[in-house]
Amino acid sequence: MPDAFICDYVRTPIGRFGGALAAVRTDDLGAVPLRALMERNSAVDWAVVDELFYGCANQAGEDNRNVARMSALLAGLPEDVPGVTLNRLCGSGMDAVIAGARAVRAGEAELVVAGGVESMTRAPFVMPKAESAFSRSSAVYDTTIGWRFVNPVLEAQYGIDSMPETGENVAAEFEVTRADQDAFALRSQERAAASAGRRGGEIVPVEVPQRRGAPVRVSEDEHPRSTTIDALASLKTPFRANGTVTAGNASGVNDGAAARIVASEAAAARHGLTPIARILGGASAGVPPRIMGIGPAPATRKLCARLGLTPADFDVIELNEAFASQALAVLRMLGLPDDAEHVNPNGGAIALGHPLGMSGARITGTAALELAARGGRYALATMCVGVGQGIAVALERA
Repeated sequence: MPDAFICDYVRTPIGRFGGALAAVRTDDLGAVPLRALMERNSAVDWAVVDELFYGCANQAGEDNRNVARMSALLAGLPEDVPGVTLNRLCGSGMDAVIAGARAVRAGEAELVVAGGVESMTRAPFVMPKAESAFSRSSAVYDTTIGWRFVNPVLEAQYGIDSMPETGENVAAEFEVTRADQDAFALRSQERAAASAGRRGGEIVPVEVPQRRGAPVRVSEDEHPRSTTIDALASLKTPFRANGTVTAGNASGVNDGAAARIVASEAAAARHGLTPIARILGGASAGVPPRIMGIGPAPATRKLCARLGLTPADFDVIELNEAFASQALAVLRMLGLPDDAEHVNPNGGAIALGHPLGMSGARITGTAALELAARGGRYALATMCVGVGQGIAVALERA
């Protein structure tokens, strides 16, 4: 069975909701890292790419009709390179990487591109069709995040807690205090501030067209902010009376795209690529939807059992910070310290933001680069997924 290697990785800056990337269509945003990979790897014969795997969670607006294919065409990939869009909500971009690696390891592909894109700013409002002729009832749903077109049977069985409510549920059930959540959030911001130069190495600028004048060049993450523990403690808890989840200890609503080249060893040599990390495997797991945030723990345990590893074996861990409450619960379930230095050493989604379909692709790529920089052996990237899932991928330095 051939091994699958990450050979290059780039991403756009992460924009705030309604921020610097708001004017960029989702399919155009998805094309940015693809175009950058082509420019950076001129020795690659792009006509022989077997597949483009892209993750995207919304797919109700400009990302409809297979955004992977549309972004590929917009980026200038040859027309005969196919593309497929995967949707595991927050885990979509990570699933794309795992799917690409599986295709290579199965011998069905030698050279693929995998990543993800999300513009939460440009997520549309949607309306269902009338249930009967001449109906005077109507409904409108915001597709930015969360439930819409709810199945009443599913609601009766599992509830339809919003994402912040699931964060509150995890905090209550796993006894994660507000103070611990705020301290975790502050660490995320401080680590992001200290690693701005390191993150710059994976970012490719986005040229944002203007109605008048030259395009604006966006080259830095927009979401990180300077804060203090007192400022975080002063924030309201809008999701539950006497709750613990705030805007300061939760991830953002954001825009961004990421992509990487995944190749077999033979294909990497043939196309002049340098492997960064070997993809050892991926795993997913289901958990109760109301505490979806604990999903990374069982997904990681399943993956570790399959690979003969333990959580302590990883030199770098990228754990997506949907909420500080769930990140802390997962760390404790895996036997890791709240402030483990090798977990999100460059800050996480609380500081950087969480464009849903992009995040899994980002943290997998960041884990590969950080592993190489540290000279460690193993890295883990893992995240929770809405409606009660977790997903994880393990890497080994090439």
